[in-house]
Amino acid sequence: MFISVPHAGIAGKQLEYEWHGPGPDAAPTLVFLHEGLGCVAMWRDFPRRLAEAVGCGALVYSRAGYGKSDPIELPRPVEFMREEGLVVLPQVLDAFAIREAILVGHSDGGSIALIHAGGIRDVRVRGLILEAPHVFVEEVGLESIRSIGEEYRTGRLKRALARYHGKHGDETFWGWHDVWLNPEFRSWNIEEYLPQIGVPVLLIQGEDDRYGTPEQVRKIEADCREPVRTVMLAECGHTPHLEQPAGTLESMKEFLREVFGMR
Repeated sequence: MFISVPHAGIAGKQLEYEWHGPGPDAAPTLVFLHEGLGCVAMWRDFPRRLAEAVGCGALVYSRAGYGKSDPIELPRPVEFMREEGLVVLPQVLDAFAIREAILVGHSDGGSIALIHAGGIRDVRVRGLILEAPHVFVEEVGLESIRSIGEEYRTGRLKRALARYHGKHGDETFWGWHDVWLNPEFRSWNIEEYLPQIGVPVLLIQGEDDRYGTPEQVRKIEADCREPVRTVMLAECGHTPHLEQPAGTLESMKEFLREVFGMR
């Protein structure tokens, strides 16, 4: 089953979303949280494929300021990921009447999943699947963001992102770019949430990720209460589900089957 309803009202904004597979009353739901420049469409068919493979539902939504969701006022606050994890995401789960959720977060979306799981005692959240999450700021990531800013100015990346974010593409890009390069963001850190995370975690990281080093992985492994299953993918950068889709899909399927008994 595939349900495509363009928007849902969440936290005062209309958010774009897609639903794949059974509803929340019939099976657990994979809740996909996109990266800093992502949206529903940029996940491509990966959510549907994973949901079909394990018999889950999948909710994929674009945060405000992304894709076809409502725009936001800029500049983004430095603590925008805390707002998304502690305020917006609970409302998303409420709005869709989700009973059991596995949060699937990529990059900023992975950080939002960590904040939610460590900051709220939400019994609905049974596990986390994280691709390249951030828990603190590293110079290697900031340098990559500076570089991609120059790439955006040349026009090629701007045209590519316009296909996904439409007329709000500039606001989407610079809203993300500028908050990460805000001097106040250098002290951003969410390590405080890790010891409160009491659910199973799958962590997938590309060995060639230019936005974060293995130190991010080691910190999550060391501080989470529950054991963290880590998969390091060779010849892979910051987006495992697109750069190494077969290996990423298989790792997620194995985790869901072994930890949660899914088919």
